[in-house]
Amino acid sequence: MKHWAQIEERSFISGIRLLLRVYLLCGRTVLQVFLYPVVSYYWLSNRPARQASQDYLHKIAAFTPLNAGLWLSFKHFISFANALIDKLAAWSGALSPDDVRHYGRDELLAETKKGRGVVVLGSHLGNLEVCRILADFDKALRINVLVHTKHAEKFNQLLNKTSDNSRLQLIQVTEITAATAMMLSDKIDAGELVIIAADRTPVSNSQRVSRATFLGAEALFPQGAFILAALLKCPVYTVFCLKQQGKYSVYFDHFSDGLHFPRKNREQSIQHVVQRYADRLQTYCLTEPLQWFNFFDFWHINND
Repeated sequence: MKHWAQIEERSFISGIRLLLRVYLLCGRTVLQVFLYPVVSYYWLSNRPARQASQDYLHKIAAFTPLNAGLWLSFKHFISFANALIDKLAAWSGALSPDDVRHYGRDELLAETKKGRGVVVLGSHLGNLEVCRILADFDKALRINVLVHTKHAEKFNQLLNKTSDNSRLQLIQVTEITAATAMMLSDKIDAGELVIIAADRTPVSNSQRVSRATFLGAEALFPQGAFILAALLKCPVYTVFCLKQQGKYSVYFDHFSDGLHFPRKNREQSIQHVVQRYADRLQTYCLTEPLQWFNFFDFWHINND
């Protein structure tokens, strides 16, 4: 069973560059016409991703009425393709503030006005890239997004060429080192946001995980995002950015005034917090089931 970071990417940087060029020159409608045959081929040829989609949808079906058949799986892939278009739109500046509705934004910004930054726990539900527009609302706000793979860094470097938003920084990390923690601590002290995905196991150390019940089955969640938040001694929020009624709805929800894991019961405390996060992630997954974009066996647990 491959780790998610080892799964071969079917799209290359040159291909992404081509899609971006088509989008900028011809618009969303033309690009979407190109994407349908591409998605159809990918859905038919990539059996592991298709099976992962169906497994997820069957788990969702246990909580909400839907027909978790092949057609819904295909729509799941189409939803991902549309999210890719919106990703390109967000980074190229084609999305305007009128395209995005925010919930809980004022409370989050109020925290930064106190002179201390905030750790924001993201996920692969919805389209986190749309959150870059948040920096347009407050010119003094700086946002740091942690990305886990070199492939993601190259992809984001490509998209960064289309944007002059210097208040958003992408930081590539395969693991959180002491140097990384010190650098992020400086950013929190400066009142900046640090956004990190909390729903994929670590790239380099698969042991730093906790089991949590998610959609009725046990899955592994990373401890790193929560340990980092505890080290930074700052408020913690979650963010979910979902496409709803033709617009993006960005939900910022308070998670903790500050995480603390006592040495005496450290693992139990982390487990409790991870389960809280998994519960919140499940709530939002049930809100927009087709916007969950983890096309691998998320519930695979190696007990060897």
